[in-house]
Amino acid sequence: MEQKPWRDVIAVQALEKNWVTRVDLGARRLAIYDTPCGVYASLALCNHGGADLCDGYFDGHVIECPLHQGAFDVRDGKPVGAPATRPMRVFEARVKDGMVQIRG
Repeated sequence: MEQKPWRDVIAVQALEKNWVTRVDLGARRLAIYDTPCGVYASLALCNHGGADLCDGYFDGHVIECPLHQGAFDVRDGKPVGAPATRPMRVFEARVKDGMVQIRG
């Protein structure tokens, strides 16, 4: 199976340090997370209530939805706090040549 190519998303310098940055990439709205252990990316809309995760509370590697306080681990998308029960959509992310890139 062929892997999808890497796509530039945002310059590392434009990220909100240790926080979440909203990025529109075509029709997708993404949340880019600057964490102590690297950069991660997910869809910005919570799969539980549709709220924008970029408006939520972020702590280390957990994003809390601003609508119902469901929480997800941004490293793998797994739900870590109710009422969230399904993993959020995450993307493989990396930093290359000063740019955050995602695969997908």
